[in-house]
Amino acid sequence: MPRVEFREDRCKGCSLCISVCPKKIILLREDVLNCKGFHPAGVDEMDKCIGCAFCAVICPDSVIEVEK
Repeated sequence: MPRVEFREDRCKGCSLCISVCPKKIILLREDVLNCKGFHPAGVDEMDKCIGCAFCAVICPDSVIEVEK
């Protein structure tokens, strides 16, 4: 099963990863603020992830890692 990890401390909440996820399982974590004052992105339902890595490719800050 694929696994997606976000470096929440470096995420600026730009939402680009959300826009490219074919399964629509990435969201901004409204309950969390990182040290930069942004709501970081995260995966809502990891079991639905297909490991396409579109999110990691589009991330301008390289905060996403996808393991297959």
